[in-house]
Amino acid sequence: MSDHIRSYLDFEKPVAELDSKIDELRALAASGSDIGEEISRIEEKAGQALHDLYATLTPWQKTQVARHPQRPHCLDYIEGLIAEFTPLAGDRKFGEDEALVGGFGRFRGESICVIGQEKGASTESRLKHNFGMARPEGYRKAVRLMELADRFGIPVLSLVDTAGAYPGIGAEERGQAEAIARSTDACLSLGVPNVAVIIGEGGSGGAIAIATASRVLMLEHAIYSVISPEAASSILWRDAAKAQEAATSMKITAQDLARFGVIDSILKEPVGGAHRDPSAMIAATGEAVAQAIGELSGLDADAIRKQRRQKFLDIGRKLA
Repeated sequence: MSDHIRSYLDFEKPVAELDSKIDELRALAASGSDIGEEISRIEEKAGQALHDLYATLTPWQKTQVARHPQRPHCLDYIEGLIAEFTPLAGDRKFGEDEALVGGFGRFRGESICVIGQEKGASTESRLKHNFGMARPEGYRKAVRLMELADRFGIPVLSLVDTAGAYPGIGAEERGQAEAIARSTDACLSLGVPNVAVIIGEGGSGGAIAIATASRVLMLEHAIYSVISPEAASSILWRDAAKAQEAATSMKITAQDLARFGVIDSILKEPVGGAHRDPSAMIAATGEAVAQAIGELSGLDADAIRKQRRQKFLDIGRKLA
């Protein structure tokens, strides 16, 4: 991603100032000034500042990075990893939900089912995909696709990136909680390997509905929680301004969740976050997914179900 279209987060201000200085010097160099050494020196300083900053991010800063609008989204991963992707639409009960993308394609030559929340990258696409917040028909579509994959022995890949399931009146009237529960049950019932990757926000039941997988991978600066920090602070302290405190207390980072055994592994992000080098992040995710599927490919359906069930029972016992 080129510097001139990069969006900086509030805590990245020191890096933004250095990058701005580099742009000014490059403009001078283009007009004939011999300042190559000065540019290199400031570039090195900016790189070190970025490295130091991202090595010590707080949970709230990680939340901001996980929500960065330029972070690669579900469709970016599909485009980079899945060949011959054919999206399928509708839940065969009510309608289509574009917040949850799903379909079949080929991953490294093998058939795969892909399900994921798409937040959108522009105002138009964000509205089209409802900011990645699925309605009941989205989760019923996910169940339909998982059952198809199971019938034909095709592994399932879930790309999780949502603030949560859509809380609107219509969604509740159409059975949001029941749809999420059935989708979670479908994940647990699969006799084929399923791998979930938390690529940004893993929010509430909206994430759990497709993330209850044999292997749960999580990007280094992603978050995964039962409720957003803002909502938690509003409930606990009647004050949304305490979101930073809530983020720290809730243990929502990949590092905390790996320690608790909630996720299986952490995928390292490029320095400065996935949005600074999306292609490298997508490639690294592909390697991790291939490894996870490979570890499960020799197991029969009963063994896969048993291992997945045991994995989630162990989480409960560990945290009890």
